Amino acid sequence: MTEPMIEIKNLTKRYGEKGAVAELTLSVPRGAMYGFLGPNGAGKTTTLRMLMGLLQPSSGSARIEGLDVTADAVAVRACVGYLPDEVFLYDYLTGQQFLEFVADMRGISREARDRRIRELLEFFDLESAAGEYTLNYSFGMKKKLALAGIVIHKPSVLLLDEPFNGLDPQATKDCRAMLTRMTTEGSTVLFSSHVLEVVEKLVTHVAIIDSGTLRASGTLAEVCAPHDNSLEKAFFTLTSRET
Repeated sequence: MTEPMIEIKNLTKRYGEKGAVAELTLSVPRGAMYGFLGPNGAGKTTTLRMLMGLLQPSSGSARIEGLDVTADAVAVRACVGYLPDEVFLYDYLTGQQFLEFVADMRGISREARDRRIRELLEFFDLESAAGEYTLNYSFGMKKKLALAGIVIHKPSVLLLDEPFNGLDPQATKDCRAMLTRMTTEGSTVLFSSHVLEVVEKLVTHVAIIDSGTLRASGTLAEVCAPHDNSLEKAFFTLTSRET
């Protein structure tokens, strides 16, 4: 049996007496496009931050490509592209300079760097803005530039926190296309979202979390089957929200 790309076992995070994530167990297959769904405050961001080694779990464990996310945090970050819920860019770097900086930090050769940057700027339709300070970018342009930055080294895993939040239709389309392209090239994608219509069109697998507890996980068909094959019905039923 093929080892999962991401293996989470009983992962728990507590803040004092308050539980944020409770004994989460989840396997993400290699090459999957995995949607991690839940209402606001469900524990999605906390989980992704623990996977990146940015938060210490209270208990439990997680592995990415066989590497422990706590003990091997540096090695994990080398093979992961991470997009936080709030994008951070340097206001007084141009888009071109930002991508050059990220590529240099990743140790990419200059020739490969320049080729990859041209490719990404073209893909995200940012060529005409490459010489502008990111301070002047729209929200959607910033999100696309940030996504370009995290895929520049062709990571084996992408962890994305609400990547479609606040995007217009064109930016959403561009981001979806890049994620699909990455999985086609062999990467594994785990992303959080509450935009059900985007998720349903994109994912191979889905997990639903609420109040820190995993309610369902599996292929999209497996999760939706008990709920009239509707992701919307599955989501609202499992999170006890009104439809």
